[in-house]
Amino acid sequence: MAESLDPRLTPARPDLAAKHLEGRVNAARFVEGELYAVSDALAPMRRAPSPDAPLETQALKGERVTVYDRSDNGWAWGQLASDGYVGWLPEAALTQTLIRPTHRVIALRTFAFPGPSIKLPPAEHLPLGARIEIVEQDDTFAVTGQQHYLPRRHVAPLETHEPDFVAVAERFVGTPYLWGGKSSFGIDCSGLVQVALDAAGITAPRDSDMQERALGLNVPPSQWQALRRGDLMFWKGHVAIVRDTDSIVHANAHHMATAIEPLAAAIARIAAAGSEITGVKRLVTM
Repeated sequence: MAESLDPRLTPARPDLAAKHLEGRVNAARFVEGELYAVSDALAPMRRAPSPDAPLETQALKGERVTVYDRSDNGWAWGQLASDGYVGWLPEAALTQTLIRPTHRVIALRTFAFPGPSIKLPPAEHLPLGARIEIVEQDDTFAVTGQQHYLPRRHVAPLETHEPDFVAVAERFVGTPYLWGGKSSFGIDCSGLVQVALDAAGITAPRDSDMQERALGLNVPPSQWQALRRGDLMFWKGHVAIVRDTDSIVHANAHHMATAIEPLAAAIARIAAAGSEITGVKRLVTM
């Protein structure tokens, strides 16, 4: 009997599945897959091979993806190496040239210029967390292997991590809410948590239910009156980051933005909409 596996994290369909799942799932055929990298600044991962299909998540420049199938209209079906998410990406956003990233973008977003001048039309814009290969630097610019020039202060070596992931999340305040989004152009609740934790060197799953299961230690309800900065508060389908005993920061559809909200008011508002807190998790590194 085939296992019951999370379809969001399992590269398997009735007609095709990853070779490593043979014997664990039912599929008409199994394939090895090919390794690609995301070459676009930000690539949509969709539920189906169409620009009109729902957005599941986004992949940032430099991420690895194993591709198992391609559609006739320019989409690739695969699995992200970073968080294991499965879906359809535009083939044009991928490359088989697997550079070895050395740095990450640490600004909310930045421009990459085709030469050493900020007066040139930007070649691309890059979001926080994008991975890039820097081949040379001076006092002003960091130069990628593509010969794109980024402001040096906007990048840092991969091993450089933010000391406070909550402060990273706070920088997104005002960012429009976007289901499946992972950048300052649009972000959702679990995307905010994932991106902020990644900046601090902490790997997190993509969706809020996954995060509630995988991250940190349970905080019992008896201690919810004394929450700490960095605690994660969960509702069904939603997650918020505790800033202090009185406030949270979260990307939410009520404000249609990332917002700082009084904790008590948020709990009451969400409860009035029919959802109670399902749990609070405390990261062991905090």
